[in-house]
Amino acid sequence: MNKSMPVLLAAALLAATSSIAAAAGRDLRCSLTFTSSEWSALYASAVGEGTVTCKDGSSMPVAIRARGIGITAGKWKITDGRGTFTHVARIEDVLGDYLAVSGDIGVSRAGTARALTKGNVSLLLAGKGDGFNAGIAISGFRISKPGAKPARHASEAPRPAGRTK
Repeated sequence: MNKSMPVLLAAALLAATSSIAAAAGRDLRCSLTFTSSEWSALYASAVGEGTVTCKDGSSMPVAIRARGIGITAGKWKITDGRGTFTHVARIEDVLGDYLAVSGDIGVSRAGTARALTKGNVSLLLAGKGDGFNAGIAISGFRISKPGAKPARHASEAPRPAGRTK
């Protein structure tokens, strides 16, 4: 047997173990608790705040904003919102813009359910509260650090001095 064979086998075993550990580290279990105020009349809007907490002990306060369109109407406040993230490697992965599909229903007691995705990261939300709401919508949903300025679209970028359209 070649003298380098045990070294190569050890290196292969170490690489395989590292890959398994890295893959396990990419699925940090994180959850979101939140409150939000929402309204809709074909156009839907929501603002809120919450806290993301992960199984590794990290937590982060977050701001929530959603805007969308659909067959929906109402005004409600979610006071007991909860969500579960998947495919998170570190807590900062939860920040950003998600595409959301939502269903809302309620009179006096409001409820909401949303499935959101942002690349590999997914978020399932459910909540209950007060108000009236009914409908379905497709919306953009942003999770950011509190106080963060909204990102500009490319169309809103400042123009260089001295140039016109």
